[in-house]
Amino acid sequence: MYTTYDFENKVVIVTGGSFGIGQATAVAFAKRGAKVVIADWIEDKSHKTIQMIKDIGGEVTFIQCDVSNDAEVKNMVEKTIQTYGRLDYAFNNAGIEGISATTQLCTEENWDKTIGINLKGIWLCMKYQIPEMLKNGKGSIVNCASIAGLVGFPGLPAYVASKHGVIGLTKTVALEFSKQNIRVNAVCPGVIQTQMIDRLTGKNKEAEKQFENMEPIGRMGKPEEVAEVVVFLCSDSASFVTGNAMAVDGGWIAQ
Repeated sequence: MYTTYDFENKVVIVTGGSFGIGQATAVAFAKRGAKVVIADWIEDKSHKTIQMIKDIGGEVTFIQCDVSNDAEVKNMVEKTIQTYGRLDYAFNNAGIEGISATTQLCTEENWDKTIGINLKGIWLCMKYQIPEMLKNGKGSIVNCASIAGLVGFPGLPAYVASKHGVIGLTKTVALEFSKQNIRVNAVCPGVIQTQMIDRLTGKNKEAEKQFENMEPIGRMGKPEEVAEVVVFLCSDSASFVTGNAMAVDGGWIAQ
């Protein structure tokens, strides 16, 4: 059952929107009537997300974009405005886990790539999204952090640093634009059943069970469960919520 939020004639950008949490969020916005721009560094050859949105009668556009590249992010926002004439919401979700290695074995290449996509990418997105939202007199941005932005995880120094950075950046931008009706929040997913987890576990059932056992709730989360929180944070129901890093983690950080 979907909660009713009025996103009719509103426009949202979802980066990393072809798969996983991004896909679920793009569909969740479309179900509420929003026009959706899916941005991703590579287009899903099956066009699954686009088809899912079209099947429910939604409007959707795909824009190829490497969020770590200034020119491509600027182009993403400009094309959104050219296509739909406005920008109301953004879910800056694109991210990578990087290569697992301890701090002394983490390569400079892995560090730069992970920070570039996960942290610089979110800064670039907001840099170009906010001016368009200011033209509307209001807007809402949700950045995808992680529980790794709230606690440490050995073996993922670049990823953990990037996600902690996302939360700090989110709070700063929220304060900068709080009096201009731009709300900025972050979601911090726990272990969610996505392609990222599949890569970490190799779809090995024992490895998957270990992740499930780490969650107090006793299971992995679903992408749709994160999507519902993103939609809420963008809605007027969350009109007094800004600068918040909301854990969607089955109780992980409560331990």
